[in-house]
Amino acid sequence: MQWSPRPAETGALAAIGLGLGLAVLVVDAAGKVLLGTAAVLVLALVARDVVARPRLSAGPDGVHVRGWSSWRHLPWPLLRVRVRETRRLGIRGRTLELDTAAGPDDDGVLVVLGRRDLGADPEQVARELRALDPTAGR
Repeated sequence: MQWSPRPAETGALAAIGLGLGLAVLVVDAAGKVLLGTAAVLVLALVARDVVARPRLSAGPDGVHVRGWSSWRHLPWPLLRVRVRETRRLGIRGRTLELDTAAGPDDDGVLVVLGRRDLGADPEQVARELRALDPTAGR
């Protein structure tokens, strides 16, 4: 199974980034700095969405998380899947946490992915990951 940002959201972000970039042409100097910075940041998110696809994939050997230029493999026996729910300013947010227990040769890994990264609700992704885990009865 694989999870990635939704193409429509990536397209909408690209349009917003281009709009901000074009707005730089018609504002004063301070506005150029602010809008230019915003355009670069939004277009960097678009680039990450395009380059790091799929963001998360799961198979019989474990979970793979994609970054800018590499994959990180998280094997099932070490993996703990959790959904963290937070409330800030009256807004509820959920994130998927993939945590590996510290092994003898490393300190462990914590990967946190949100709904936008996954293109799906983190709770649903966690359920599907737990169903795929061959070590779930441990």
